[in-house]
Amino acid sequence: MPQFPMTLSRIACGLRRAGAACLMMAAGVGAAHAQAWEPSKPIEFIVPAGTGGGADQMARFIQGVAAKNNLSKQPIVVVNRSGGAGAEGFLAIKSANADPHKIVITLSNLFTTPLATGVPFNWRDLTPVQMLALDQFVLWVNDEAPYKTAKAYFDAIKAQPDNTFKMGGTGSKQEDQIITVMMEKAAGKKMTYVPFKGGGDVAVQLVGKHIDSTVNNPIEAESHWRAGKLRPLCVMDKDKLPYTAKLTATQSWSDIPTCAAAGVPAEYLMLRGIFMAPGVKPEQVQYYLDLFKKVRALPEWKEFMDKGAFKQTALTGKEFFDWLGRNEQMHRELMKEAGFIAK
Repeated sequence: MPQFPMTLSRIACGLRRAGAACLMMAAGVGAAHAQAWEPSKPIEFIVPAGTGGGADQMARFIQGVAAKNNLSKQPIVVVNRSGGAGAEGFLAIKSANADPHKIVITLSNLFTTPLATGVPFNWRDLTPVQMLALDQFVLWVNDEAPYKTAKAYFDAIKAQPDNTFKMGGTGSKQEDQIITVMMEKAAGKKMTYVPFKGGGDVAVQLVGKHIDSTVNNPIEAESHWRAGKLRPLCVMDKDKLPYTAKLTATQSWSDIPTCAAAGVPAEYLMLRGIFMAPGVKPEQVQYYLDLFKKVRALPEWKEFMDKGAFKQTALTGKEFFDWLGRNEQMHRELMKEAGFIAK
């Protein structure tokens, strides 16, 4: 029989009034003293993309507010591993078997990179934790460009020879190029797709007029829009954005029409989700669920969501797993149609 402190529970067990009751009391004492798991060293927060893009900005925002509000006893260290269209980052978390001190923020290259490159990785190799939000795509041009509407931009593509227009995007055979192919098919014309390492760089290239347009996430181009350098033409969602606060003298996110309404039939949303290594324990997953619950309750999170015009859909458990399966299949079909799947 386990040795208990001299308490009523020990006396009760000593009197042998009920063996099962003794075991329950012992378990209760153990549970009372059990501690929830916490990291014992710094948390490595992997970003499988370059600096300045949407995933990088969200990771660094979380890093900052967690430190500011003392949400984690251990520091969060953001590490960009963008090599091989993010394969470097995904393989790093896949190989960190049972290590709870590594997490990764995902974007659509969770699906596109293994399909396009054949790299030995699938999202099922990891432990899904939570969808934090969905990110939008906006069609952007330089503010000095002659196109005031998405229809005018689209008409200009149709009127020019193939490959006249340069579309900038993050990486090759990823979400930005998939959307470009959607637009090419709708216009019946080819564009020259120019890949860059991250969304921040893509926006800077458009400001410098080195490309004609981009399909950056809102947060990647928001500061340039405020500064009067870039112009949003349409958002690639079935609904207009709900954010009504003015970001410029005349416009808010909600003033941007949908691309479909403007004659550009393209819809696409991108995951901002958190995964852990394979083989981690449920209590370790729960630590991060609790951490992100605290982050999402902060007023700073609301401000961040407003600034980046995110679709605030958060999923965990089976709902998240099922969503991942559906979106993997959707990307397989889109990439097959675009001719992007590795042979």
